[in-house]
Amino acid sequence: MVATAATSSFFPVTSSPDSSDSKNKKLGSGSTNLGGIKSKPSASSGSLQVKANAQAPPKINGTTFVTSPVEGFKNEDGAGSPHPRTFINQLPDWSMLLAAITTIFLAAEKQWMMLDWKPRRPDMLIDPFGIGRIVQDGLVFRQNFSIRSYEIGADRTASIETLMNHLQETAINHCKSAGLLGEGFGATPEMCKKNLIWVVTRMQVVFDRYPTWGDVVQVDTWVSAQGKNGMRRDWLVSDSKTGEVLTRASSVWVMMNKLTRRLSKIPEEVRGEIEPYFMNSDPVVAEDSRKLVKLDKSMAEHVRKGLTPRWSDLDVNQHVNNVKYIGWILESAPLPVLETHELSSMTLEYRRECGRESILQSLTTVFDSSVGDLVNVGEIECQHLLQLEEGSEIVRGRTQWRPKYAKSFGNVGQIPAESA
Repeated sequence: MVATAATSSFFPVTSSPDSSDSKNKKLGSGSTNLGGIKSKPSASSGSLQVKANAQAPPKINGTTFVTSPVEGFKNEDGAGSPHPRTFINQLPDWSMLLAAITTIFLAAEKQWMMLDWKPRRPDMLIDPFGIGRIVQDGLVFRQNFSIRSYEIGADRTASIETLMNHLQETAINHCKSAGLLGEGFGATPEMCKKNLIWVVTRMQVVFDRYPTWGDVVQVDTWVSAQGKNGMRRDWLVSDSKTGEVLTRASSVWVMMNKLTRRLSKIPEEVRGEIEPYFMNSDPVVAEDSRKLVKLDKSMAEHVRKGLTPRWSDLDVNQHVNNVKYIGWILESAPLPVLETHELSSMTLEYRRECGRESILQSLTTVFDSSVGDLVNVGEIECQHLLQLEEGSEIVRGRTQWRPKYAKSFGNVGQIPAESA
């Protein structure tokens, strides 16, 4: 029936008078009538012969009336067939297609609205790409960092090198965002003209709590004047979700001529570039006025020799990155200290730089503690010296260590009132 209707729609031929009786014929009778088209097998070749059974259109009251070929078909119960199938009513049901498309869009919109892309607090940084931005009247630079799985150590917390790299990264990005980054690495345009670079001379860091894998830390940094020819840079690291202070750091920087490798005064042209970004504030870490004495080799209890810089340890200024010095200092820390304690603060004085061909040794002495029985003692202090094998000093340092997990039992990590 469907094939007949489809054929009739493309071949509009009138039905013959005996078309209504053709439905009673069996399919195997050798002849089939399909709406005026008869076919019967040939006696010789077995092929089908098809001929059209044409009939003149009837006249009613003198008017020619053409009967649709579909009208010749009746259901077995005598009822008439449906309306003729035309090009229009053979098109798909567009309402169902539109309903499906609408359902897809509504589902996608619901999933988009369920995404947690909005900040939890309006005053928090919206920094989806981690590139940072300048806040607080253009004087503070803020950037978020996610602690990766490869940045944690044996204690399941972020390593010292990871935290110090965050400080260095925000310092460079601060200069870039402020438009003070010239051709050099961290140097202003005027500094580049005069072959000047920044070098750190002193660094103080307090570790209140170490972040762990998956934590997102927020790093704020700003600069201030330090004497006549220096600059101080401070950092404040906090948990981006809770606002808890994790790390505080303060450093002093001076200028050095990268050709002569000698310290230089700040030229007036450079001072005019950087002074608008100076913030009038106290150091975020109270200055430790205790003098860092030179650790004599005969006094050192633990010595690590044969430390050499790798090519990857050099920065673009062709000297060893200052973060690498910290790793070398801790190389000589006794293993019982590393196993039972965690670094709570450190003070470093950078004496001179070292290059690719340098061979260094790290010296450490533990004070006010018995290294053989560190499990039952409280905080301890270590003195450090990083020097060339021929005796020239590179870095002097002092570190303080607290028992691991001490924050779970007391107020060890609270911010001192004088540095809050």
